[in-house]
Amino acid sequence: MPDDCPSRGVWKHITAYARIRGPYLAFTRAKRWRVQALRAGVAGSALLPATAAWAQITEPFGKISTPFGPSLGAFEVIQFAMFLGAMGAALLSAGWLIRDRGKIAEENATLRAKFADLSYAAQRSEALLNLKDQRIVVWDGSDRKPEVVGSLPVESSAPQDRAGFLAFGRWLRPDSVAALERAVTALRERAQSFDLVIETVNGTPLDVQGRTSGSYAITRFISLEGVQAERAFLQTENRHLSEALATLRGLLDTLDLTVWTRDAQGRLNWVNKAYAKAVDAADSAEVVAQGHELFGTQARQRIERERATLARFHDRLSTVIGGDRHMFEVTDVAGAAGSAGVAADVSEIEQVREELQRTVRSHAETLDQLNTAVAIFDPDMKLQFFNQAFTKLWALDTAFLEAQPSNAMLLDRLRSEGKLPEQPEWRRWKDSMLSAYRAVDPQEHWWHLPDGRTLRIVANPHPKGGVTWVFENLTEKFDLESRYNTLIRVQGETLDHLAEGVAVFGSDGRIRLSNSAFAKLWSLPANLTVEGTHISSIRTFCESGSDPVLWENFVATVTGVADTREGEAGQIELAAGTILSFALVPLPKGQTMMTFVDVTDTVRVERALKDKNEALELADQIKNDFVQHVSYELRSPLTNIIGFTELLQTPSFGELNERQREYLDHIGTSSSVLLTIVNDILDLATVDAGIMELDIDDVPVADTVAAAADRVGDRLREHDISLKVDLAHNIGSFRGDANRVRQVLFNLLSNAANYAPEGSTILLTGRREDAEIVFSVHDDGPGMPKDVLDTVFKRFEPRNNGGRRRGAGLGLSIVKSFVELHGGSVEIDTAENRGTTVICRFPVEARAFRAAAE
Repeated sequence: MPDDCPSRGVWKHITAYARIRGPYLAFTRAKRWRVQALRAGVAGSALLPATAAWAQITEPFGKISTPFGPSLGAFEVIQFAMFLGAMGAALLSAGWLIRDRGKIAEENATLRAKFADLSYAAQRSEALLNLKDQRIVVWDGSDRKPEVVGSLPVESSAPQDRAGFLAFGRWLRPDSVAALERAVTALRERAQSFDLVIETVNGTPLDVQGRTSGSYAITRFISLEGVQAERAFLQTENRHLSEALATLRGLLDTLDLTVWTRDAQGRLNWVNKAYAKAVDAADSAEVVAQGHELFGTQARQRIERERATLARFHDRLSTVIGGDRHMFEVTDVAGAAGSAGVAADVSEIEQVREELQRTVRSHAETLDQLNTAVAIFDPDMKLQFFNQAFTKLWALDTAFLEAQPSNAMLLDRLRSEGKLPEQPEWRRWKDSMLSAYRAVDPQEHWWHLPDGRTLRIVANPHPKGGVTWVFENLTEKFDLESRYNTLIRVQGETLDHLAEGVAVFGSDGRIRLSNSAFAKLWSLPANLTVEGTHISSIRTFCESGSDPVLWENFVATVTGVADTREGEAGQIELAAGTILSFALVPLPKGQTMMTFVDVTDTVRVERALKDKNEALELADQIKNDFVQHVSYELRSPLTNIIGFTELLQTPSFGELNERQREYLDHIGTSSSVLLTIVNDILDLATVDAGIMELDIDDVPVADTVAAAADRVGDRLREHDISLKVDLAHNIGSFRGDANRVRQVLFNLLSNAANYAPEGSTILLTGRREDAEIVFSVHDDGPGMPKDVLDTVFKRFEPRNNGGRRRGAGLGLSIVKSFVELHGGSVEIDTAENRGTTVICRFPVEARAFRAAAE
C-alpha cells in the first residue's frame, strides 16, 4: 500500500488492534496466576504458630542437659530447633515476600501503565473501526467464526447483523460476489492481498481491501464517497464496458455478418472472423495490420460521403468474394471516435426474393386466367389482390379495388349497389361473414344473388392472418345439370321414337342402352334387348339372316382392346332383302354405339338417281364437246368475214354508197360480236379444262382502264351514255394478267352499257384496300331481282331484264372465272329500281389458279 494512501493509518490501527489483543490477553492470565502464588505464601507463614503449639505438646516427654545452663530435655531441643527453623523460614519468607512484593508492585505498575496504553490504543482502534463508512472482517486462522467490526452506511443496503453481512450473495451483485469470494479464499489460504471495487444490489460502490497480519486474515469494506466513489464507479463501468465489449466482439465473431470498426482517421482497428474470411485473411489481426478492404474504392468513397452528411449509411453494395459477385446489405454509422459497420450477405435473399416475386407474378397471372373469382385480404382486412374474374363478377371499378378497400367496405358497397342477397339482419350477417378472419378452418357459404346467379363462396383463412375469398359461379353448372337431366330424358324419349335402331355396348360387350327400332329391325325377342345382354348372344340370333363375317367384325370392334379405336360404317343386306346402313361409333370409356337405318328405299332411289346423273353428265359432256367443236369451227370463217369486210371498206377497192357502207358496218359489228362470243366460249372451255394459265406481269391500272373504256366507247356514244372514271391517286399497279383484267373490265362496262338508261352515266371506280385492288362498275339500270341474281353467273343464261340486247349470257361468267383465276372475288350489289354495282377484288400479288369456281 502506498505511503500516501489515506487508509494507511487506519490499517496501522487495524494491525495494532490485532497485535494488542494477544499480549493483553496473556498479561491478564499472568496477573491472575501471580495473585494465586501470593495467596499460597501467606498460607506458609501461618504454619509457625502451629509449630510452637506442637512443641508445647511434646514438652513432658523429657529434657536435655547443656554445658551452658540447666539441662534441656529432648523435646525442648526439638522444639527449639523447630522454632529456630520456623523463625529462619519466616524471616527468609518475609524477606523474600517483601522483595517479591516490591517487584510485583513494580511489575504491577509497569503492567498497569502498559495496560492503560494498550486499552487506550484498543479503544482508539475500536473507535476508528466502528466508523459508519467501513466494516472489517477478521479471521484468526482457526475454524472459529470471524469477527465483524464496524458498520457501513444504511444507503449501501449492507446488512447490519453479522450473519446477514457475511452472506455476501444477498446484498452484492452476482459478479461482485464471485470476485469477492475468490479473493477471500486466496487471502485466507495463500495470504494473497487484494484490492477490489464491488457493487451492492442497489449499485453502491464499495472498496474492499484484503491483508494478512500474523495468523490473521483481515478484509476491510469501505464505503466510497466523492472522488473515490466516482473513481470506483468509473473503474466498475470501465470493467463492465470492457467485459461487454469483449462479449459483444465474441458474439460478432460467431455471426456470419461481416463487422468492422474504424478509428477517426478511417483505418480499420477491428474486424470479426467473418470479415477476415471474406477477404481471405488468416485472422482479424492480419486484416487490421494490412488494411484489407471488403469493398472497392468507389463503394468506400460513397459510404464516406453519405456518412459525412447523414452520419449513417444504409444501402446495398456488391463485391466479389471467392470469384463470385455477392450483394451485401451495408449499414455504417459514424461516431466521435470513428465508425462501425456491418454487412449482411443478401445474395441468397435477393435470389429468393426474385424467385418469390416471379412466383407471385406467376400465381397472379395464373389466377387472372381463371374463371373463378379470387380476392385476397390481409390481416387488417385490406384487399391485397384480385383477379380479372373478380372484377368481372361484381362489375366494380378497378380504381376502387386498387385503393385496397376493407372487406367490410366492399360488402357494404355490394349491398348498396343491390348485388348481394337481401338479409333481414345485415349487421349480424356481415359479422358472420367477417368471422372468417378469426376462424381456423375454411368456411363455405352459398349466395343466391338478385340477378339469379348462384355463388359458392369459400373463405380460406391464412395461418398468419388474412383470408382468401374464392367466388365460384355455379349458375352455369346448375343450368348445365338441369339441361343435362332434361337432355337425358329427351334423349331417352327421342331414342324410343327414332326410326333408326340404336344400341350402346359397354367395354365388356354388354348392352347399356337400346331402343325399340333396334329390336324391330333385327326382329329380336324382348329378352335379348334388355340391359346386360352380351353382344355374342345377339350375334347368334342375327347372323343367320345376314352376313356372319360382318357380325364377327361387330363383336371384335365392340369387345376389342385396340390402342386406337376408329369408327366404321357400311351397309348390310339381309336375307329378306332389307338393306340396312350401319355405323360403329367409339364412345368414351370403351363404349361403342351401333346404329342401323333401313335404307332400302333410299338405296333404290340412289341407284336410280345415279343412273340418271350418269346420263346427264354424258349429255353435258356431249354439249361441251359440241360447243368447243362449233366454236373452233366458227372462229376461222368469222375471221375471214371480218377480214374481207375490212378489206371492202378500204378505198382501194372502190367507192361504196351510203347503204353499202352501212351494211358493211353492220356486218363488221356483228362479226366482232360473234367472234367475242366464240372467244369467250373458248376461254371458258380452257378454264373448265384446267389448262388456262395467266401471264403474270405488272398491270398499270390507269392504262388498263383506259383501254377497256376505249373498246366500249362506240356503244356508249351510240346510246348517249357517259363514262366517269374515278381512280385513287395511289392505286399504281398490281401483279396480274393485263389482257384478262382488260377483258374483265370490258365485260363489266359492256354489261353496264346494256342496262344503263340513255343519257345516264356509268361510274367506274378503282381504289387500293390493304392488299387488294378493288374495281366497281355502277349503272342506273333497273337492277336485278333476287331470282335473276341467283343465276347471274351461270353460263348461257340470257336475261332480258330491261337490257337492250339479249346476249349469250357469258359476260359475268367470264368476269367471275378470270377474277377467281387471279385469286380474287366478285360481288354484286343490286336491287330493283336502284341500279347495279359489280365489285371485283384483285389481290396485289396475284398467283395463277388453274381452276376457277364455276
